[in-house]
Amino acid sequence: MGPGGALAGALVTSTIRRRRAQHRRLSTATTTASQLADAVRRITDELRAGSHPAAALDGVQADGPQAREVLAPAATAARLGDGVAAALRRGAADRPELAGDIERIAVAWSLADRHGIPLADLLARAHDDIRWRIRFGATVRAQLAGPRATATVLTALPVLGLGLGQLVGADPIGVLRSGVLGQVLLVIGVALAAAGMAWSEYILRTAVPR
Repeated sequence: MGPGGALAGALVTSTIRRRRAQHRRLSTATTTASQLADAVRRITDELRAGSHPAAALDGVQADGPQAREVLAPAATAARLGDGVAAALRRGAADRPELAGDIERIAVAWSLADRHGIPLADLLARAHDDIRWRIRFGATVRAQLAGPRATATVLTALPVLGLGLGQLVGADPIGVLRSGVLGQVLLVIGVALAAAGMAWSEYILRTAVPR
């Protein structure tokens, strides 16, 4: 397909890789949020059983690996007597997809430190909020399966049009292969299809609560 085909192929490859990376990030974020919710539930149960907050947080080694990575700075801060809320925020600095969940936990810890509100009650509420977001996000993504499939079909329609054109003898592929105009049209067409897919993914992604 010439240089235009090479550029179009690079655009297609980049779009597919970006979409797969987004799906991997979403899967990782969901797993981490679930592990974080389990960790918060464990800490809440230990607090209600009479454990000291620092001791309950230090049990992070029993949690999932991703939750352990997020909560480890807070556990260290609790052992040293530093601010747990600030350490929680530092632990989530490179995980923007968890910023809301970590902020709920940090706010609960700050309220307990400043006003003496039972930490277990606040963390139980934070746990319920995180679990609700996970369940609601899964429900929304399931309901968006139809629109996502429609967007994929619409993106593939130009390729189907090329195939039908070849079958009826119009030779659209030959037009795209020959001449500067065909090469330019090929690149523009693929770029528009990639932009449409990226835009539809963005719309569908923003519909899921964070």
